[in-house]
Amino acid sequence: MSDLPNDPVMLLSVVNTNLRDFYSDIDEFCRVKDVKKDELVCKLSSIGYEYDKETNQFK
Repeated sequence: MSDLPNDPVMLLSVVNTNLRDFYSDIDEFCRVKDVKKDELVCKLSSIGYEYDKETNQFK
């Protein structure tokens, strides 16, 4: 996944920070970062996190 961390916990932190500070939603984040949304969602769901559209973060 591009320049994102491989460790799921570190990935969670980086993704949520980016979503909070720079991107209006997960689709924009994935498009700009050239990340496959399904792979990102799968990796974060493996540690119990799901994307919440209303708060624009994984929780």
